[in-house]
Amino acid sequence: MLQQVNGHNPGSDGQAREYLREDLQEFLDGEVLLYQLDDLTRVNPVTLETVLRCLQARYMADRFYTNAGCTLVALNPFKPIPQLYSPELMREYHAAPQPQKLKPHVFTVGEQTYRNVKSLIEPVNQSIVVSGESGAGKTWTSRCLMKFYAVVAASPASWETHKIAERIEQRILNSNPVMEAFGNACTLRNNNSSRFGKFIQLQLNRAQQMTGAAVQTYLLEKTRVACQASSERNFHIFYQICKGASEDERLQWHLPEGVAFSWLPNPERSLEEDCFEVTREAMLHLGIDTPTQNNIFKVLAGLLHLGNIQFAASEDEAQPCQPMDDAKCSVRTASLLLGLPEDVLLETMQIRTIRAGRQQQVFRKPCPRAECDTRRDCLAKLIYARLFDWLVSVINSSICADTDSWTTFIGLLDVYGFESFPDNSLEQLCINYANEKLQQHFVAHYLRAQQECRLNRPSSAAQLQTRIETALAGSPCLGHNKLSREPSFIVVHYAGPVRYHTAGLVEKNKDPVPPELTRLLQQSRDPLLMGLFPTNPKEKTQEEPSGQSRNPVLTVVSKFKASLEQLLQVLHSTTPHYIRCIKPNSQGQAQTFVQEEVLSQLEACGLVETIHISAAGFPIRISHQNFVERYKLLRRLRPHTSSGPHSPYPAKGLPEWCPHSEEATLEPLIQDILHTLPVLTQAAATPGDSAEAMPAPMHCGRTKVFITDSMLELLECGRAQVLEQCARCIQGGWRRHRHREQARQRRAAMLIQAAIRSWLTRKHIQRLHAAATVIKHAWQKWRIRMAYLAAKELDGVEEKHFSQAPCSLSTSPLQTRFLEAIIRLWPLGLVLANTAMGVSSFQRKLVVWACLQLPRGSPSSYSVQTAQQDQAGVTSIRALPQGSIKFHCRKSPLRYADICPEPSPYSVTGFNQILLERHRLIHM
Repeated sequence: MLQQVNGHNPGSDGQAREYLREDLQEFLDGEVLLYQLDDLTRVNPVTLETVLRCLQARYMADRFYTNAGCTLVALNPFKPIPQLYSPELMREYHAAPQPQKLKPHVFTVGEQTYRNVKSLIEPVNQSIVVSGESGAGKTWTSRCLMKFYAVVAASPASWETHKIAERIEQRILNSNPVMEAFGNACTLRNNNSSRFGKFIQLQLNRAQQMTGAAVQTYLLEKTRVACQASSERNFHIFYQICKGASEDERLQWHLPEGVAFSWLPNPERSLEEDCFEVTREAMLHLGIDTPTQNNIFKVLAGLLHLGNIQFAASEDEAQPCQPMDDAKCSVRTASLLLGLPEDVLLETMQIRTIRAGRQQQVFRKPCPRAECDTRRDCLAKLIYARLFDWLVSVINSSICADTDSWTTFIGLLDVYGFESFPDNSLEQLCINYANEKLQQHFVAHYLRAQQECRLNRPSSAAQLQTRIETALAGSPCLGHNKLSREPSFIVVHYAGPVRYHTAGLVEKNKDPVPPELTRLLQQSRDPLLMGLFPTNPKEKTQEEPSGQSRNPVLTVVSKFKASLEQLLQVLHSTTPHYIRCIKPNSQGQAQTFVQEEVLSQLEACGLVETIHISAAGFPIRISHQNFVERYKLLRRLRPHTSSGPHSPYPAKGLPEWCPHSEEATLEPLIQDILHTLPVLTQAAATPGDSAEAMPAPMHCGRTKVFITDSMLELLECGRAQVLEQCARCIQGGWRRHRHREQARQRRAAMLIQAAIRSWLTRKHIQRLHAAATVIKHAWQKWRIRMAYLAAKELDGVEEKHFSQAPCSLSTSPLQTRFLEAIIRLWPLGLVLANTAMGVSSFQRKLVVWACLQLPRGSPSSYSVQTAQQDQAGVTSIRALPQGSIKFHCRKSPLRYADICPEPSPYSVTGFNQILLERHRLIHM
């Protein structure tokens, strides 16, 4: 039955058991589940082999980011993956309640640093150290982080701040092609290797919106201008101007086709970084106009021609070395492009000026051939270093914000990776020393251990090696190869042993710049060089130390060490985050994972030790004051059954802690916070969790609280819960307050509306009364006038008829009362007199006679003509009407028009009023 429900038949039992056996074997081997492990701390056991297998499984499954405790491991995919860095994915990580619950990504580190800026844990400022071998993807990782901050650190509601963020982002992205063209080169390990370090400071205002940025560079490898190792190239910009210049620009810069330059090795190699138009367009966006660009490229072309100046050894030491025959044209062209006098340029490279004695007497000494080459190289390095610093200042002036407009920053440190070549010199020593210091910073931040070493500087290679072996003979990190004929020493770095040649190490460290070279460049007529080398500088440059000054001359190592210590001070004042970039293979091929190369990188960065420490240590350290300020809200979760807010006895199961803080007021507060840990642990626990899965208890020291990442996450969840409860309480109170305010406003509005309606009604009634009064007065005046006219007319008629009528009429009392009633109701009688039926002819005449108050006499003696039945209207008693009279009854729009005053009981003016109305209409 079960087989039928599942859709299987009995014949497939053997195949199903085979699948089950394979699944079980894969589960036991762990091959299938390796790529699902987002954190290397979950690998069991944690060894180089298991970590390597997990990274390889994730890399082949296109999962290029993996957590390693406190570090993010980033594998270079060596292929474009647009969906992995889309703006939609950025917003998803930014809007997630807990980004660490999502898949590991560089956006997780970016969002964590951005949220920490808004927190109260000091230091507020954040920094991200992106380290790794050359070609591992450090520059690309820094670009992704800058793109992420430009998207999330802009206000969506304010279009102005969004445009500012877009402008800063665009200018930062435009600075990358410029800095890569002038600071990157093709090396043995990477076609686009950064030959300088940079620290990008993203500046945020109080609203956590990006308002500006600043770039600080470290240790530019300026010796690459004049010296390149075998199979390596010079900086990209030299190849760009030689390959991308137009015909007119070639004539202007004296770069004909097919010309060979000694400082331009391997020109036949075509790289993606050789795009000249991208660099020119980026410089244009940064504010460097086309004439200034042409000036820069002209100076760079002059440096290429300067490198072709070769000197022949002089047989007489008292005579200066002369340039070779094929180099005389290069001297002329270089002086023309650099705007320098030809004879002065050549003399500066040939003769050295010496000042000696108290009176500073000047001696001129011809230089040997090697020194002539050194002075030539020093001149080129000096010009290129000043030009690079000028470009950095232009970039900063374009993207940097005012000091008052930003409060916090997020720093991105992109430094050169650890280097070990067949021939290593001072440059590799400084680079590896910087990586050592950064590794020590990482160890100091997470292991609370730190070491440091110092080296003396003798005057020769042999003396240097002797003094190094004498001073550091007991150090296990220093050794030497006894079989090597060349003077050298070996330093055992954290990434492995590296052999350094001492030949030329002292000269490179001193990096002397003869004063006459600086004075030579101050005589240049080129506008760019005039700005780089002013005649009267405000401050004395490091290349021109005073002869009478007793201060030591700044060397390459001292300047680099000072800048590195300044950088480390900035990193120590921030909350650091680490991203380890790993290069899967040295060929730059996608879907290729070379275990030997990755294994060496894992050993170099100490990733396995980092995983062990992150799994068992307490990497997060917070001072007591900051801990109380941030997590004192958790006291609201403390059970009410506890012994009190200031109880000296912690609850059962709480971690033991003996307060030693100098501030006694913090002790009860920290204890109250510790009382909430069981509540938080029980709230975070699920029925399936085991005791081992629960976070380890925190440890409290004398001045700081040490917690794990899981405990920090638990505390943050509890804090978010309390804030949510407070927010709900505030929202409920606000809603009640708003409801009461709205009800009060509604009542006030209703009262106002009632008052307004009452006022309007009163005004309307007053207007109606005024209109009625006017109508009443007009009606009274009209009635009085009509009564007067009717009385006047009737008086004339009565006089005429009474003169002809008899003196008396014999009537009965009944007739008398009847006539009096008819007289009082004359309008009705008038109507009855004109009716067609219901009243006899005599009665009709009697009614008319009574209505008109004719003299009492015989009705037959008077002739009263009434209107015919088919006639409309009433005729006059004096003459037959000339036209018909009709009553037009229409309802008046006035409210009280149908109400008229009661007439006088004995008024008989109604019939005459009708005549007057007709008379008025005829005249109108």
